[in-house]
Amino acid sequence: MDKKLTFNYDRLADILYINKVAPYAEQGSDELGDEIIARFNPKTGEIENLEVLFFSIRLLRSELFSLPVDAEFRLAK
Repeated sequence: MDKKLTFNYDRLADILYINKVAPYAEQGSDELGDEIIARFNPKTGEIENLEVLFFSIRLLRSELFSLPVDAEFRLAK
């Protein structure tokens, strides 16, 4: 079953959270580079959450902001 993405921004920590599922303790995590943290499903290795650190600073640095992940978009049902 495909999951809808949710976006949450923590203004105090300046972190953008992009979630397919609610984070949980068993997830693995790895830094993808440039202070972007991926949280993985421990069984499938699928990325379930992304944490973009220093989000507002990134927006001020450049007009273009990209993530080091592939994405496929389609309408949610």
